[in-house]
Amino acid sequence: MKYNSDIFLQQTAGLLDETDGIAALANVSALLKLYMPEANWTGFYLVKDDLTVGPFQGKPACTHIPFSKGVCGRCWREKKVQRVDDVMQIKDHIACDSESRSELCVPVMVKERVVILIDLDAPVKHYFTEEHEKCMVRLSLLIAKAYTAHAWVF
Repeated sequence: MKYNSDIFLQQTAGLLDETDGIAALANVSALLKLYMPEANWTGFYLVKDDLTVGPFQGKPACTHIPFSKGVCGRCWREKKVQRVDDVMQIKDHIACDSESRSELCVPVMVKERVVILIDLDAPVKHYFTEEHEKCMVRLSLLIAKAYTAHAWVF
């Protein structure tokens, strides 16, 4: 399937009508994988006592990531997108999958608080583009809206 961000976001909006947050994010992670088949991990980390793995597509992942470590931890701390072209250049990168070479992590914000992270990994350097980033930022806004509308609690 050729990547088309507008179609992807339209389909995602329908999936986010689901009131169960885990069910909704599970389907969104599957849709992400369909639109980015070269990615080796597409999913979410939920903000709890740490960053806890949520619905995803890919190999088994790190179950818990400290807020102080890795690309996901930096995304949570800085409350901003992390697009990393070469994860091997990141001193504290957490290699849940040793094949990952690039990563895109986007915070989902509700009332100025990060509640979920969108996390994408690919086995090639420089995989994630500015278009991917813009699309995932738009996705984060859709997820934040659904999180609030359905009063999701994880």
